[in-house]
Amino acid sequence: MPLTRRDFAKRSAFAGAGVALAGSVGVLATAPGAIAEAAPDAGPDGAAGGADAAGGHGADRGIGYGPLIPDPEGILALPAGFSYKIVTHCGVTRLDSGEFTPSNHDGTGTFAGRRGTTLLVNNHELKGPRADWPHPVPLAEGLVYDPAASGGCTIVEVAKDGTTVGEWVGIAGTSTNCAGGTTPWGTWLTCEESEHKAGEHGMTKDHGYVFEVDPHDLKAGRNPKPLKALGRYAHEAVVVDPKRGHLYLTEDADQPNGLLYRWTPPPGFRHGRGRLRTLDDNAGVLAAFKCFDSGGRFVDDLSRATRTGTVYGVDWVEVPDRDARTVPVRKQFKDGEITRARKLEGMWWADGGAYIVSSYARAESPVRHDGQVWFYDPKRRTLTLKVLLGVNPDPGEDGALDGPDNITVSPYGGLIIAEDGEGVQHLFGTTDDGRSYPIARNELNIGTADKPEFSEFTGPVFSPDGRTLFANIQEPGIMLAITGPWKRQHRHRP
Repeated sequence: MPLTRRDFAKRSAFAGAGVALAGSVGVLATAPGAIAEAAPDAGPDGAAGGADAAGGHGADRGIGYGPLIPDPEGILALPAGFSYKIVTHCGVTRLDSGEFTPSNHDGTGTFAGRRGTTLLVNNHELKGPRADWPHPVPLAEGLVYDPAASGGCTIVEVAKDGTTVGEWVGIAGTSTNCAGGTTPWGTWLTCEESEHKAGEHGMTKDHGYVFEVDPHDLKAGRNPKPLKALGRYAHEAVVVDPKRGHLYLTEDADQPNGLLYRWTPPPGFRHGRGRLRTLDDNAGVLAAFKCFDSGGRFVDDLSRATRTGTVYGVDWVEVPDRDARTVPVRKQFKDGEITRARKLEGMWWADGGAYIVSSYARAESPVRHDGQVWFYDPKRRTLTLKVLLGVNPDPGEDGALDGPDNITVSPYGGLIIAEDGEGVQHLFGTTDDGRSYPIARNELNIGTADKPEFSEFTGPVFSPDGRTLFANIQEPGIMLAITGPWKRQHRHRP
């Protein structure tokens, strides 16, 4: 039912009381996989300024890991004491079946494997016909949706020391597998960032769906079935509310800008391995978000928020035609019916809600910025701006940040964010009170000496034991295992 203005005023008073980036340290310590270190008394929450107010990477003592040291191998700059191993490398490492590792690594999920290993499901963001790519995802028997499509997922098994045990196909014949999300029941939901229909761009089936991949049971994924109940659009990421059973999904699209969606399961439905694929195509309710401020005024685009701590109330408006047979889902709404945002990207479920990235806003948005991170509280039905990155004046300089994309909540406090902006590319952390610090810098130049170019980072995610941070360099496609003296990132003490 819709929120009233009075309801929202009450809830926003709580949600806006503090703008700690990732919840209090105490809350994060109860998150799955959190490092159970006793936190110091941080005092009352204050109005933090966001990552753009951090005053540089790791400027304050006690946060971060120090300056990044150039890599003699020209791949990954890390702080002193940290090291990396290459887990997979497109065109270099091979699958168990003999083919080369596919290219364009993207969203990644981790799962506990056998005998202390880690299983990773790795998206490959490959768009269009297979002939367009030197190393598409191989068409593994029984695991193919559309034999014309080049994307999909591989599953990688890694030992405790970061060495690769094996790699195999999890799903093939999908398109533009961008982000996705893990489920509480131990599977991976891979999302197609595509709207191509059968007969377009060489495809033989419609694309723009979510598929479920079980890293522990390949038989469960045979004859891949799109989860049509979750809609057909340019999917980015998905998270699951383990308490209410809702799924939240982002859309990376413009002309017009994309939407945040919520899928409500049908009455009596219980989640579990493989159960989503048993649903009818129109099962449950798919709805798009609609925001309003504390005065009850409609908010047309999330870029309108220019201060961290901004709190919006959220209603949900049902999607008329979720399979977008004639009109893309985001175009089925009139102005004033829903709220939009440019480049809705990564999400992560923690602290009882969803952290949501809007990567940047340009001329297609009312207000320009170089990145936002929001937190949606399903209990209060509020959306709070946690991080705001101002427009980066010089992306070629090492230091400023822009274009947050994939995110994860760190077991050591705060968020880990993959940068997908212009110029220099980083993995960076953000503390609970909004300060930023560097973790890694991509030094693999895929351009020229005169015009250097560095691919985005993707898929940051910790191993189940919290000791290893996995992340990808999307092009050409390299998965890295990063280890070192991780420590809890405490709040600043003035």
